[in-house]
Parts: sequence; structure tokens; C-alpha cells
Amino acid sequence: MQMTLRWYGSKYDTVTLEQIRQIPGVHNVITTLYGKQAGELWTQEEIHALKQEVEAAGLGIAGIESVNVHEDIKLGLPSRDQYIDNYIKTLENLGKEDIHMVCYNFMPVFDWTRTELARKRPDGSTVLAYTQEAVDALVPEEMFSSISGDMNGTVMPGWEPERLAHVKELFEKYKGVTEEDLWTNLKYFLERIMPVCNQYDIKMAIHPDDPAWSVFGLPRIITCKENLLRMMDMVDDVHNGVTLCTGSLGTNLENDLPDIIRSLKGRIHFAHVRNLKFHSPTNFEEAAHLSSDGSFDMYEIVKALYDIGFDGPIRPDHGRMIWGEKAMPGYGLYDRALGATYINGLWEAIEKNDLRSRNK
Repeated sequence: MQMTLRWYGSKYDTVTLEQIRQIPGVHNVITTLYGKQAGELWTQEEIHALKQEVEAAGLGIAGIESVNVHEDIKLGLPSRDQYIDNYIKTLENLGKEDIHMVCYNFMPVFDWTRTELARKRPDGSTVLAYTQEAVDALVPEEMFSSISGDMNGTVMPGWEPERLAHVKELFEKYKGVTEEDLWTNLKYFLERIMPVCNQYDIKMAIHPDDPAWSVFGLPRIITCKENLLRMMDMVDDVHNGVTLCTGSLGTNLENDLPDIIRSLKGRIHFAHVRNLKFHSPTNFEEAAHLSSDGSFDMYEIVKALYDIGFDGPIRPDHGRMIWGEKAMPGYGLYDRALGATYINGLWEAIEKNDLRSRNK
């Protein structure tokens, strides 16, 4: 595996490349052109400048998270082709700059949903949290205002003001759109982009829906093992793969994370590893990466990745806000650095035990 950290760019991120470089075992970042809107073309010049900035700090780019998919593509509107054309050209430009992994999602309207961005835990840290009861009490247009005060002055991915200004309009467009419609539109999108992915060896890694069920009645399809396998069979190309996100798939306690990992051998192109603490099946908060701090067995998750020979980029996912840090919720430096070293420690122990057992 390649340990990485997500970095939003010097204009948006409170964490610097210099700080990231000092985390043991982290030699690459997962980054993006954060100011770009969904459907907008990424020029080769912009990508090259980003790459130069990262490399000047002694790091590399292991992949992009995210090249966002325009809602017209998800909706299957006639205008989708112009946005897919831009997407194809963007992938081509990434390939020319020797970048070969792109994380994306196909979630309608909201990329992810949390009802709290700063729930205080017993140790004094704050975390992102979700309760279904809070969602049920809101209308979609109120979601942003209910949490905006806890963003610490940052712009969070999926909650950009430009997008949220059209939430009511988007919900109108999604009326009558079924899960099968979403499957059809995803298939169309993937079939259009696979030729350029094959030409430049770009691995597309779809991110699971978060949480792994319908929110506000919107269709969601990347939620479980069965649907992940359907997605890969639907467009059976090695470049059509998955971002294995334990925190998103893990929102549904019926999802067996190690089993899902083993079922996706060869098609996991990227991994997000984090822990959740459940108070009920629909009331959870994000935890430290340490197994005992949450509800997941992180050893078994990392071992499953090791067992399938996963060698792609991996990153600690949402961290707690600790030690007085003020940053984008989930994306501060300190707890993600702790998460990276913990995951690296698990991997080293698993690898050494495996080698010793083989040499007996």
C-alpha cells in the first residue's frame, strides 16, 4: 500500500505540504483542483502547476479526489454529453501528467451527510456525527444552515455554496428518478469514459454513498457488496473500480467490511480507512482510528487489504479535532497523522507475521 493524506490545496487547506511530509511513511498526497465546479474542464496547465507545487515540497500525487460528476450526468439529461466530454478531456490531461487514479462519487445532490460537525466526545475531542432523527426533522434546504456554524470558516467538499444554492431546484429534478435510473445513467457515464481510462491507465474508484441508505428520499446505489459487484459487472473493465471507504460502507452495520474487501480483489483502487462509534444503527459518530475507540475491528480491515494484495493508495479518513486545532472538520492534521501511523503499524505487524509464518 501507499500511505497518503488528502490535501485540498494551499488556498483551501489549513494543513501544509511541509507538515504532511513530516508524517512518517507519508510520501504522497491525494489532492484536487478544489475550486473547480462539477462539469468544468481541468486544463493540463492547471494540473501541471498543482503537480509542480506538490513535488517542490518533496511529495508526489498518488491520485485525485475528486473530479466531481455533474448532476446532469447523474440525472441522464440531454446536456450530460457536454459534461462527459469535459470529463474525458480532464482524464486525458491527468493521464498526460502521469496521474492514474481518480476517486469520484455518483450520489445525488449531497456527497455525504452529517447532522453534526463538532459533537463533543468524553475526551474533549470533537467529531462528525449523524442521527437519522435529526435528518427526518429537517427539510433539505435547511441542512447546510444547521451545520454551517461548525465549519471553522472552511468550505467542505460536497457543501460548496455554489451547489447548495440550487438544492431546492435539484430536488425538483430528482423527483421520479429511481435507483434503476441512476444505474442506467452510471453505466452510460462509465462506458463513455472507459476508452480514455484504458488509453492512459486511469483507475476510476467510485466512492460509496454516505450514509449507505437513502437520505431525503434520494436514490442511492453504491451501498453494499451486492451493488458494488453489480457496478463492476455492469462495466467489466479493470479500470472501473472502487474506493473502499470503511466509514461509508460501515454506516450500515449489516455490511461485513473484511468480506467486502475480499470480494473486490483486484478492483479496489483506493482505500479510506476510518472508524465509527455506534450508539444505535442510525446514530453514530466518527472515532479515533484505534479499534477500541469505535465499533470496527481495524486489524481485520487492514488484514483483509493485505490478504488481497492491495498495493494502491490508502489514507486515514476523517479525524477528530484534537489539541485545540481549528481546521476543516474531519481534515485537521493531528488526528489524521495519528491515524496514518496507526494504520502503518498494523500493516507492518501483519506483513512481518505473514513473512515469519512463511519462513517457518
